[in-house]
Amino acid sequence: MKNLIIINTVILFGAFLFYACSEKFLDAEPITVKTDINYYTTPAEAQEALVGCYDGMQLIWSDGVALPIAAVMMADLCYAGTGTNDPDDYRKIDEFDKLVAPGFQNLYEKNWEFYYKALNRCNTLILKIEQIEWGNDTSLKAEIEGEARFLRAYLYFDMVRMWERIPLLKEPTVENVPQEEDPDKTYELITGDLLFAIDNCNSIPYGSIEAGKHGHANRWAAEALLARVYLYYTGYYNKSDLVGLVTQQQALDYLEDVIEKSGYELLDNYADLWPAAATYEAARDGKAIANNTYAGETNKEVVFAIKYTYTSDYDGNTDGNHWMVMNGLRKVSEPKYGYGKGWGACTVIPEVYLNWDPADDRCEASILAVVEEGVTFTEQNIKDVKEYTGYFTKKYIPTCDANGDSWAEDIYGGANFMVGQFQDYFSIRYADVLLMAAELGSPDALLYLNMVHTRSCPDTLNSVDKDIIFEERRLEFAFEGIRYYDLLRYDHTLQYAADKVSIVDKVLTNNIEIDKKIDGQNLINTRGLFQIPNNQITLTNGVLKQNPGW
Repeated sequence: MKNLIIINTVILFGAFLFYACSEKFLDAEPITVKTDINYYTTPAEAQEALVGCYDGMQLIWSDGVALPIAAVMMADLCYAGTGTNDPDDYRKIDEFDKLVAPGFQNLYEKNWEFYYKALNRCNTLILKIEQIEWGNDTSLKAEIEGEARFLRAYLYFDMVRMWERIPLLKEPTVENVPQEEDPDKTYELITGDLLFAIDNCNSIPYGSIEAGKHGHANRWAAEALLARVYLYYTGYYNKSDLVGLVTQQQALDYLEDVIEKSGYELLDNYADLWPAAATYEAARDGKAIANNTYAGETNKEVVFAIKYTYTSDYDGNTDGNHWMVMNGLRKVSEPKYGYGKGWGACTVIPEVYLNWDPADDRCEASILAVVEEGVTFTEQNIKDVKEYTGYFTKKYIPTCDANGDSWAEDIYGGANFMVGQFQDYFSIRYADVLLMAAELGSPDALLYLNMVHTRSCPDTLNSVDKDIIFEERRLEFAFEGIRYYDLLRYDHTLQYAADKVSIVDKVLTNNIEIDKKIDGQNLINTRGLFQIPNNQITLTNGVLKQNPGW
């Protein structure tokens, strides 16, 4: 039988679960004495398996095209960028044009593979949890299952937004599983898992979280993610509730629970959320860049994050943020404010910077402005960037010291700056909880809106409606991978596509001014969905079908 990437034999290696799969056939054999047959017998082994599930979250964007990069490119604030001599695969993503780089039919193949590997870890733990000898500690059983179900919901929510019609697996299988034609089936699983997680994950307020619980999904993360799922599903599909299981009022109630009881708060200074922005502020104010005010990966605003560390290598340890290098500056001539090197993706559209109120602290914290910040970018540097605009993103970029030495590689000892970046991805921030609650109609909507707005802006907003909230979300979550899905769900339309029809901008490639053309009809044709890897379609003998427009 052909081996789909989604079909795996379960094995255990150390404290982490890995899944063996051959390129052609199911011929993998367990390489240790512990398999899913004789494992999953004690609570300690269940905890180890849960660690393996979280480890799977580090894996999903370690190769292929990371969703935070793709979603930033596909929104309306950035171009694709990258190097002048690089292929046009990222431009294909940015423009939703299958005729750009037509040879790149498998851009997301590694992502597809790794999402299903991570799902199999969660599925196996959920499936095997009943055979574990829990004794009287049933609360631990429920909590572990709740976290596994949260992670499964998170993974499937990514996948259904990326590809929509996907094989929906609830347990490991060797069957050639077809796609779910009705996405409601996937959303029913996501919703059921999150409702289970809300009832069973720990509900410890932030200020009381034990050290060992940091980084774990909790009740508050599940409530916030469920509200995000509700808003996207009802917006994108023009529905009044979430697959008949969650109403607008219930989604709001979950968010109000987070606001009232979770202990999460906004940081005082927006730039402190981002290492490069905090470093810039320190250097701008005459301090050593090492004395930045970055709040750290565990802070009171982070409701849920995908955790990374610098210990990635090329021997199977995949712990680092492998995708952040895409946003780094290409061959910057002189280190400035700690901005590390990388591949020059996601060049910011100039009007985004130029039209941003300079009194709004989020602009400077979000956008790296080459000329305005005095970054030395020579003519050769500019020639090396495709779709150069003079502006790059700042939230997720590599950092370095004053000599240009990578913090990840030269200070922390990572294998290299490409795989050793350690900045966490802040998937859900408390600011999002507040703005979602405002959008869902909280009586305190204006209060919540201003809590977010006045942190970064000197003025106070006097009214609140959906358009005002939508604009606030654009400014608050720029370049975090959230904006694109806000665009797709807003007003139940692909208005974003209509707005992009026949847009022609000017950019520099090889330091030569060229037209950047974006045809919104491509987005309409694809409905904003991603291309399913062609190899996966081939491996299934055509059981998988490509998304329209691709």
